[in-house]
Amino acid sequence: MTTTDLHTLTGAYAVHALHGEERAAFERHLAECDACMQEVAEFTATAGRLALASTVRTRPVMREEVLQRITTVRQVTPGAAPLERVRRGAQGGRGLTRWALAASMAAAAAFGGTAAWQYERAQDARNEAGQAQRHAEDLAGVLAAPDAKSRSAKVAGGAGTLVVSAGRDRAVFVASKMPAPPRGKVYQLWFADGGKMRSAGLMDPDRSSQAVLMQGVVGGASGIGITVEPAGGSKQPTSKPVALLGVPT
Repeated sequence: MTTTDLHTLTGAYAVHALHGEERAAFERHLAECDACMQEVAEFTATAGRLALASTVRTRPVMREEVLQRITTVRQVTPGAAPLERVRRGAQGGRGLTRWALAASMAAAAAFGGTAAWQYERAQDARNEAGQAQRHAEDLAGVLAAPDAKSRSAKVAGGAGTLVVSAGRDRAVFVASKMPAPPRGKVYQLWFADGGKMRSAGLMDPDRSSQAVLMQGVVGGASGIGITVEPAGGSKQPTSKPVALLGVPT
C-alpha cells in the first residue's frame, strides 16, 4: 500500500472501518502525517455530529407518567376462559384503551431510553473528537512554531528528536524506529526540572515511530529523559534512562 493510498483512508479510520493490517499500516502512517491526523480529528467530529442529529432527547417526566398509568390498568383474572376474556374486553373497552395507552407509552419510553443512550454516545464522541482535534492542533503548532528548535539523538537503537517552542512553552518528542519495550512495559517521558524528574506522558508501546505531545509545560526544564516503566507508567522513574536529551536553546 502506497503513501498516496494511506492518505485516502482518514474517513474510514475515523468511523472504525479499517481492520487488521490495513488499520495497523494507517496508524503507523498517522503517527508521521500531521495532515492525516488533522483530517481524522475533523472526520471524527463530523461523525459525532451526524449521530447527534439522529437522536431525540426524552422528557424527564415520561418514566413517571408510564409508571402512574400502569397502576390504573385492570388486569384479567388469572385462569379466565378465552371467551370470558373477550367479553370482559368488550365491556371494559375503556380499560383496554388504558392498557393500550400504557403499553404504547412503555414502548415510547423504551425508544426514548435508546435515544438517550445514543445521544450520550454521540456526546461522548463529540467530546473525544474535540480533544483529539485540540491535541492534533497543539502538536502541529509546536512542530510548525516559528521559534521551534530541535535536538536529536540515538534512542534505544532508534532515533529521537526533541522539538521545543519557547513561545508555546510546549515540547514534542518524535521517535523513529524505536524498538518495542519489553512485554508489559512502556516508554515514559520525563522533564528534568530542578534536579527532579517530572512525568511528561507515555509513548504508545505498539508504535516504533510516533510524535508525542509531551504533557505539561516545559517551564524551567533543562532536558528530558526516557525510561522503561510498568504499563500505566510510574510516579517517579524506576529504571535508568535509555536516553537523555538537553532542551535546545
